[in-house]
Amino acid sequence: MNNSPGWASPGSGPSDSSGSSGPSGPADPADQGEQTVPEAGAEQPAPQDAVPSTWSKNQPPAAGWSTSGTGPRASSGPGGPVPPPPPGPGPRWGAHAGSAQGWGTASGRGTYWHQLPPAPKPGVIPLRPLSVAEILEGSIATMRAHSRTVLGISLGLAVVTETVSTLVTGFFFNSNPSLDKLRDGTTTKVSDVLKAFGDSVAGSGSASLISMLGQIIATAMLTMIVSRSVLGRSVTAGEAWRDSRPRLVRMLGLTLLIPLIGLAIVGLGVMPGVLLALFGSANAGAGLAFLGGTAGGCVAIWLTISLSLSSPALMLEKQGVFASIARSYKLVRGSWWRVFGVQLLAILMAFIITSIVSIPFTVIAQIVSSDNTGGLLAGAGSHIGWAFLIVIGVGAVVGTMFTFPLSAGMAALLYMDQRIRREGLDIELARAAGVDGYAASPSRE
Repeated sequence: MNNSPGWASPGSGPSDSSGSSGPSGPADPADQGEQTVPEAGAEQPAPQDAVPSTWSKNQPPAAGWSTSGTGPRASSGPGGPVPPPPPGPGPRWGAHAGSAQGWGTASGRGTYWHQLPPAPKPGVIPLRPLSVAEILEGSIATMRAHSRTVLGISLGLAVVTETVSTLVTGFFFNSNPSLDKLRDGTTTKVSDVLKAFGDSVAGSGSASLISMLGQIIATAMLTMIVSRSVLGRSVTAGEAWRDSRPRLVRMLGLTLLIPLIGLAIVGLGVMPGVLLALFGSANAGAGLAFLGGTAGGCVAIWLTISLSLSSPALMLEKQGVFASIARSYKLVRGSWWRVFGVQLLAILMAFIITSIVSIPFTVIAQIVSSDNTGGLLAGAGSHIGWAFLIVIGVGAVVGTMFTFPLSAGMAALLYMDQRIRREGLDIELARAAGVDGYAASPSRE
């Protein structure tokens, strides 16, 4: 693909200064002696067109040029003006889709002004480079077009993950003797403290693992749905599961690998300060550790954004983990700030939706679990009752049901947008969608 098309300047074409034949002069040779020499600077009369003696005397009339610069037209004849040439293979320039206009050339026949057609839109997005607003709108349009499938998948996975998280949290706070001893102040043994800490880590780790698995499955299935919705095709939950299931293990490895890389970078930045604090000055070591951690954190954020398109690359290109990482780095290179802005917008949108949904459920949870209700709904002898946890869990399910498809949709559409900008994926998508005028060219032997 040629990313630097040629340029045809507006109005370029044959020169408008071609001379026109003047009236025929006298044929008498005697009149030629009375010609006067024109003054300096005076306009010279155009010479008569000389016809070679070998040509026929019956020549067609000379062609004129239109003043609008739209190409040659016949100055006389029964056919009338020649219309502008049809759009050719030359470059087209436009401001935006739908009403873009541009200049073009048609095999040297002159320049013309034409209206660019709007970009094809077989599905939820137009097949051209997208703006940030169009990426967000495309993600929402996918939820609307496939609401039953998208929201059904998100709801089912959210129910599973939040149920596990609620049970783990409830049992840890309500059925943990070590924590009860620490809470009552009856013991200060180090073993009880370590056991309570270990139970907390195990419980939160289990809940986080279940949540991560649910998010991986949701992201994989929703990415396949978005890829179908771009082509304007319907998809069921079973089809999305069959398409995504073979790559779930790789998706898990990719999801675990990227945070580990970020933690390793931060650890390498902190390590010199820690070593200096252990074997030298504690204050200098703490300062060096802070600077190294800050620098490592910045590098980790940069690398995380650079690899943020690995998941859609893995699902849609069917590549391995490391090949998907390299693919994401290549697509993001040179557009880091734009990708960072879109990813930050997705995080902010998810946070806003979660906050809006959680506020009323938090108020309800405080009401039903307060001591004013007679303590029937609150857990006896515990700081967090089951009623409180269940209501909070319901609110989390409702919020997750909308944040899962929003985040996955924006990531998938951002990946497609980067490929459209760099690799002309819009042409392949239009061919796959069967858009008129985008048929695949016949192969050359």
